[in-house]
Amino acid sequence: MNRNERSTNVMAYVILLLGSFVMLAPFVWTVSTAFKTQEHVFDLPPKWIPDPFTWNNFVDVWNKAPLLTGFMNSAIIVVCVLGVGLFVSAMAAYAFSKFDFPFKETIFLCLLATMMIPYSVVMIPQFIGFSYLNWVDTLLPLIVPGLFGHIVTIFFFKQFMQGGIPSDLIDAAKIDGASYFRTFASVALPIVKPAIAAQAALGFMGIWNDFLGPVIYLHSTEKQTIQVIIASLQANYISQANYPNMMAASLIALVPVVLVFFFCQRYFIESLSISGLK
Repeated sequence: MNRNERSTNVMAYVILLLGSFVMLAPFVWTVSTAFKTQEHVFDLPPKWIPDPFTWNNFVDVWNKAPLLTGFMNSAIIVVCVLGVGLFVSAMAAYAFSKFDFPFKETIFLCLLATMMIPYSVVMIPQFIGFSYLNWVDTLLPLIVPGLFGHIVTIFFFKQFMQGGIPSDLIDAAKIDGASYFRTFASVALPIVKPAIAAQAALGFMGIWNDFLGPVIYLHSTEKQTIQVIIASLQANYISQANYPNMMAASLIALVPVVLVFFFCQRYFIESLSISGLK
């Protein structure tokens, strides 16, 4: 490696290191503030290591706000939408990637076109429709649409299946007498596990952090998700500008996201080493 290449690499590492500090600074401040007392939040110069170090903020916010209720409501939405929606998306992607039927490309292009429609356009018609069904202030408006899959997930699975599932393997399953669903469940799903794990992690983060939908449809406290409850902390449950309690609540809500990514990463690696051909 010559001198110019070394200089370029050093400059790239310095830029990346500075960028990482900029990206991590808000998270480090959140963690630090969660363990501080109220009077030491805005100390100058800033103290990144809390002194004194306290756990009382987590206890206070857990006792003051119905975080457990928010956890349960968010968990119900996540389990229902991901459990059913990913399976439906995988079936739709399998049909689009491995079967020929009339107007297949046209239907798929129409589905892709829906990605261009912003949520703000359909927000009011959806609310009116769910109001007629008396679903407002229930979890159904946040669950039922997700049960039918998502076009982004379908597109991702379709691209994965087209290159990752050999057609000869499907033909062999047909010769052995396997039905369409048996072929999908026994052949396609084991191969597509890495894609499912990746979409499950991304989908969980999107649903868990969703704020606009719950704010629109959920009004009563016992129906609100964890993100809505955290957003209403300052107005309903804690004093103004109590940043330690707010940061403690944010860290509590962050724990499931970290755990899901940790386990999905492990599952992703295992899925790569276990072939669906087995």
